[in-house]
Amino acid sequence: MGVTDAREGTEGVVPRQVTMADVAARVGVSRQLVSLAFRDQRGVSAETKRRIFDAARALDYSPNTAARLLRSSSTKSIGVVFNPAESAPLDIIDCLHQTARSAGYTIVVSTSTPAHVERDAIRELVSYRCEALVLISPRGDADDIRDAAGSTPVVVFGRNVQNDAFDVVRSRGQEGIAAIVGHLVELGHSDIAYLHGPEMLDAESRRMGYTSSMRRLELEERMVEVRDEYTEESGASAARRLLAEGTLPTAVVCSNDQAAFGLMQALRQSGVRVPDDVSVTGYDDSRLAQLSFIDLTTARQDPKEVAAAVVEMALFRINGSTDPARRSFTSAPLIVRGSTAPPPG
Repeated sequence: MGVTDAREGTEGVVPRQVTMADVAARVGVSRQLVSLAFRDQRGVSAETKRRIFDAARALDYSPNTAARLLRSSSTKSIGVVFNPAESAPLDIIDCLHQTARSAGYTIVVSTSTPAHVERDAIRELVSYRCEALVLISPRGDADDIRDAAGSTPVVVFGRNVQNDAFDVVRSRGQEGIAAIVGHLVELGHSDIAYLHGPEMLDAESRRMGYTSSMRRLELEERMVEVRDEYTEESGASAARRLLAEGTLPTAVVCSNDQAAFGLMQALRQSGVRVPDDVSVTGYDDSRLAQLSFIDLTTARQDPKEVAAAVVEMALFRINGSTDPARRSFTSAPLIVRGSTAPPPG
């Protein structure tokens, strides 16, 4: 029915927008409590929530997503947060749409950017009443994630977040990098460098794949550390450092495809041929790696396999499981393309 104001100079009353404050006043609670109720957050009793929703119906209050909350207790939606600067999540998100749809759910996507930080993206999806959240390579620690997500179930992919509150899906990074090193050694390489970013997400398991393989094969490790994201520029920076050392390795293992692409471009600009002079590998098997003019040897994170594992975990929590937090691993098979070859000479 709405709320009306009598305004001077009119022939009657002019409807105005019903606000959350109107709902709060009708129930006799604070506006903050009404906000918590509509966001399905903790701190509101079932009886108070019922009274708030009854008042909202009576006042015809339905801002943004509140109307959906009033109509149904289930939104049949799963929220996904990712960083658009990273290439790998794009194929995964496409498969998440397909996998969720087959289970009767839709995917709602929010991005994490400098202007829209991860915490805001998470809270935005919570306000849309997504029944679970999927965070792809999140930056925040476990406490930050839980604080932003509240009681909404969370599944993390692509990062080993140590916690006992939400589920984690990861690829077998150590095995994937080990397979790459094995491939290079089979080609005849022994001087194999590794691009490592100690501050980067999930970097440690991939580094271990390199170091354990090199030690097992009794080869000397050659680590190039970059204090940056796994971006094309970090790869280019690593290439410049290797060039400055005077003696290039015959192969470089990069922790992701974007860094590998940057390294390849910087080497080529300096007259170094890939793979004739230096073989280069990545990790992810992103769309970038599959481009014909890049043709990158890499370890594959299968988007369909990832999507299936992530959605299965999300539905497990949506359906009410209170089991302890779980860990799941997806495969990382070797994909051989044209960026690797036997060493020169």
